[in-house]
Amino acid sequence: MSEDRRIHVLGICGSLRQNSYNMAALRAAVELRPPGMTIEIADISAFPLYNEDVRAQGFPPSVERLRAQIKAADALLFACPEYNYSMSGVLKNAIDWASRPPDQPFAGKPAAIMGAAAGMAGSARAQSDLRRACVFLDIHPLNKPEVLIGQAQTKFDAEGRLIDEAARGFIRDMLVALAAWTRQLAPRN
Repeated sequence: MSEDRRIHVLGICGSLRQNSYNMAALRAAVELRPPGMTIEIADISAFPLYNEDVRAQGFPPSVERLRAQIKAADALLFACPEYNYSMSGVLKNAIDWASRPPDQPFAGKPAAIMGAAAGMAGSARAQSDLRRACVFLDIHPLNKPEVLIGQAQTKFDAEGRLIDEAARGFIRDMLVALAAWTRQLAPRN
């Protein structure tokens, strides 16, 4: 992938809450993205719970849309909340749906992971679980820099804008690294 080609990133948020800190972090990423990068945010809110009997009848339209978005993206950006020391059921459900055969779209995709949580660890345990799923899915997550927005309730204003300058800097740095990682992993033409 040439240095001048735009990188298209698909953001996937693991929270459906209207005032989600993780969705706010994704919006901050859109604002902080480096030149030459676009970020589209997927909508996983209409996904039914994964059921193989339903899938056997065909993918629901919302799932087909996500699968097409993943396939078209150069890279992925997960905003990973932490529920009960793990990734949210919403995120796991979206991954389970999108990853079913045929043509599993995650394979070979570079990805970055960030997360915001009320606790001090800022979704570290959830991100670890997501990284384990990445191994099986053949997603290539960026290792550094990590973006762990702890005590999220103090890092965003009432309108959901990320106001913590350190966190904004980590997101900015992560996106620059994701661009470089995506170019490094891209097949040579």
